[in-house]
Amino acid sequence: MDEVGQLSLVRQMDIVLKELDNELAGLSSGIVFVQIRNNVVGKFGIRHNPIAGKGGTFAAVEPGLSAKHREDFRRMALETLNHKRSWTHGEIAFDFAIRQGTILVDATLESNYNMANLMIRYNKPTYRAANSE
Repeated sequence: MDEVGQLSLVRQMDIVLKELDNELAGLSSGIVFVQIRNNVVGKFGIRHNPIAGKGGTFAAVEPGLSAKHREDFRRMALETLNHKRSWTHGEIAFDFAIRQGTILVDATLESNYNMANLMIRYNKPTYRAANSE
């Protein structure tokens, strides 16, 4: 098992958020995504619209997440892991925005399964079935 696989998913998520901290400081909204395979974080990042135009002009750039917002985001993201159940492969997306000075976060947990892996498991003869032939 590699070094990352030896870390708990909570610790890995904490590392992800620390890595993204500087980028989050410049954003007021977006989606942080974390892809998980075998309970190990692989790809992660942020999806966001860097500029928004309306009526032929660009809106003023809003300030990014404050240190308090980022700490609140981190706490909510780590708490979200309590809602992850038995799946080991999938993606977690955190849709965040600042509204009236408060950070709002919606988390989406997506589990992924591979039918080929299930077919291998379900097609194996059991010990009893193999001995009764």
